[in-house]
Amino acid sequence: MHVSLEPQPERDRSIFQMAVRVGYHETDGQQRVHHANYLNYFEQGRVEMLRAAGLDYRQFENDGLMLVVTEMHVRYRGAAEFDDLLRVTVQVVEMRGVRIRHHYKIDRDGEVLVEADSTIACIDRSGKPRRFPQQWSELFAAAKQDVRAAASDLSGA
Repeated sequence: MHVSLEPQPERDRSIFQMAVRVGYHETDGQQRVHHANYLNYFEQGRVEMLRAAGLDYRQFENDGLMLVVTEMHVRYRGAAEFDDLLRVTVQVVEMRGVRIRHHYKIDRDGEVLVEADSTIACIDRSGKPRRFPQQWSELFAAAKQDVRAAASDLSGA
């Protein structure tokens, strides 16, 4: 999977976009992206978003914290195919306490193929919920908005 990153505004780290080229191994017998691979694109987008914001996820885990997906709602609208160049958009729409919510959009040349919403929790090595580090809260401060409004903005509604 080839990835290229698009520059993002310095002031708002709550929105991130990257390009992904669909590899043959990510497709099914009809050369369309297997539905489960979109989850991989979402996760890759989240990790790259953190990197672009100056956060080191490896160090986060070395410090004894982890992120676990607690909810994922996916809406498939179309199919990507082998060799398509996709744009993955990730937006932090809410961050409160031990949870962070994201909205995702995957499009090909402006045509939205997949949208999703996730809730991810921060836990320690023993599995107990832990608050996010202060640096995270500061970086994603722009995400303190209504989840529905953010999803609506991204979908163009």
